[in-house]
Amino acid sequence: MIQKQYDKVVINIYDTREEMGEVAAAEASECIKKLLKEKKVINCMFAAAPSQNEFLAALVEDKSIPWQQINAFHMDEYMGLEKEDSRTFRAFLKEAIFDRVPFNQIFLINGEKEPVEECERLETVMKEHPLDIVFMGIGENGHIAFNDPPVADFKDPKNIKIVELEESCRKQQVHDKCFETLEDVPKYAFTVTIPKLIEATHIFCIVPGILKAQAIMDTFMGPISEICPASILRTHNNTYLYADKDSASKL
Repeated sequence: MIQKQYDKVVINIYDTREEMGEVAAAEASECIKKLLKEKKVINCMFAAAPSQNEFLAALVEDKSIPWQQINAFHMDEYMGLEKEDSRTFRAFLKEAIFDRVPFNQIFLINGEKEPVEECERLETVMKEHPLDIVFMGIGENGHIAFNDPPVADFKDPKNIKIVELEESCRKQQVHDKCFETLEDVPKYAFTVTIPKLIEATHIFCIVPGILKAQAIMDTFMGPISEICPASILRTHNNTYLYADKDSASKL
């Protein structure tokens, strides 16, 4: 393992995705248990993407985590896809973790609902449940959640909003084999905003793969700016980034 630090963020670089995911899960588990010594229930938000596969697989196998004391959120969802559609982020996370461990509560974003009403509902829910931990990735265009550069706002007044997805973001969904063609990828989505994400006390950022190398370089070696939304992580006191050799290859 190689360790680097950029501003406030410590980056741990591993030889393989499997090792990266296992270590990230072990350290997340320790963070969860430490927080639960101080609180009865904590709130965790999860990203839905293939980049999280190794991490989530290791996390659900950890029998020491008291899942009944954890509320779960997810950070984004496509507009318009039906609940049964396997391409929704709800479906991804239900299969990867939400249906596999006994959370206290799970708060899902419903992409079929009327958008304004669903945003209003989730605004209230998130105000009532401040985030303790966010588990996230970084997109090929530097986005966090679906805060692509054209819509990213470091001072966004909302907790969640509707956004139009940048073409490069939609292409990533094809690269990740989540959709067969660009035309299949929805153009609009719900996303938790950047201020809400970085409000969390702890952020675990898991970013493997050669297609993320440029985004990681821009995040840590470019300006802190909405041009690369993930660069805001450099201002957060408790962000831990886990990469493999491919994604860290341009640092």
